Amino acid sequence: MPNLLDETPGMTAFVRTVEAGSFTAAARDLSTTPSAVSKSVARLEKKIGTRLFLRSTRALTLTQDGQVFFERVAPLLRELDASDDAIRSQAGPSGRLRISMPGELAPLLLPQLFGTFAKSYPDLQLDVGLTDRFVNLVREDYDVALRAGKPLQEDLIVRRLADLPTIVVASPAFVETWGHPKSTEDLAGLPFVRYAMGGTVQPVRLADGTVFTPKGRVDCDTGIAMIHAARSGIGAAYLLRCLVTAELQAGTLLDLAPDIALPKLPLGALHAFGRTVPMRVRLFCDFIASEAKILADL
Repeated sequence: MPNLLDETPGMTAFVRTVEAGSFTAAARDLSTTPSAVSKSVARLEKKIGTRLFLRSTRALTLTQDGQVFFERVAPLLRELDASDDAIRSQAGPSGRLRISMPGELAPLLLPQLFGTFAKSYPDLQLDVGLTDRFVNLVREDYDVALRAGKPLQEDLIVRRLADLPTIVVASPAFVETWGHPKSTEDLAGLPFVRYAMGGTVQPVRLADGTVFTPKGRVDCDTGIAMIHAARSGIGAAYLLRCLVTAELQAGTLLDLAPDIALPKLPLGALHAFGRTVPMRVRLFCDFIASEAKILADL
């Protein structure tokens, strides 16, 4: 097994090339030349005895070995890069903080994130991506992701921030037509606006452990779209309660199943830094944890 302790520059060049997509883009990030990046990666390949990239004039593609190596090395380099936080603990956070969060939580979290958190740490550059898709933190170079529910990547560190209540809502016209369900069977028989992620319809989960795949003719991949569809009367929607507080207060959506117990979904902050978490990520998680407690009470 080769000793890679002296190949940190090559591993850095390799990881940045994967994340940036080309030697040229990686060289720009590393303030060097594409030739220097290519040579560093070539030396690394020779050291470990395998090809990491398939090179052509038009494309640069990871090999299977390259993918495995990237998934092992990238978190280690991130942790090494963050290790100086231990000796800079008295200084404020700086650098880039790249965040992914679901789009429907943005109206609830972004005002305080920009209005309070960002103003408290003026040396921090915020890069916020809004998507319901489960991003690959390492491959897509995110520092932290906020997600409700169970994370799909088991190799990530998950900090549980809050438990958010769920609700099944529907428009007044829908309730007038279908009534309030009295049992699980009644609820499962109703038409739903369904949440579909990656083309797969997500199930409705009840507090007693019952799980069913809802029926319906409208599938959406965001909570915002589900809310609009439910308001139109097309179907019921299974959502986080905090997302529809305004609609419930205004009466444009109603609690369809107040007599059926629903579970709470964990809101977690996911990262791939291992035990050495950068100060900027720790402070962000602390801040969101305080905001999430407010969402849990809505």
